[in-house]
Amino acid sequence: MPSFRLRCCAALLAMAGACGQGAHAQATRLDDSSSPRPQINSDFRNAQMLDPNTISLPFGHVEYRLATAAYVGKQARIYYVIPLAVAGLRSPAGMQVQWRSSGQFQPGMGRPGDRVQVWTGVVRPPWITENFDLQLRIDRRELQMGQGGSLRFESYFEIETQP
Repeated sequence: MPSFRLRCCAALLAMAGACGQGAHAQATRLDDSSSPRPQINSDFRNAQMLDPNTISLPFGHVEYRLATAAYVGKQARIYYVIPLAVAGLRSPAGMQVQWRSSGQFQPGMGRPGDRVQVWTGVVRPPWITENFDLQLRIDRRELQMGQGGSLRFESYFEIETQP
């Protein structure tokens, strides 16, 4: 009869194997080159001060066209990735990106360096078109732009397929 310690080790190994399968899912950047405006640029004329240090900056609608033909019929997760380096910003803590979608993807928020799941399911179409209504919250103390400078970043999407 196996000892209690041996049974516990076997159970832990089995759990580690099950968790490890999900952790080894390969993320691939989705091709969004047909999107009309992949790089986000700021226009501070629409900014509003929320408090002495926080700026709310609406961007309006951004359309993304994601090439998903290689994943049709597969169970997948899609993530919105905000790059760690943002031109015009000193620190990732100085900016928060918020978005609402036109319906297929989940709304959410993140900071530079974050990877946020926005969709899960079986990929059906060869192209997924989604519109995000983007808004930034910026700590003005973290800005490092010269006169006429802008805040720029290029978010992108990654996909992970499930076995």
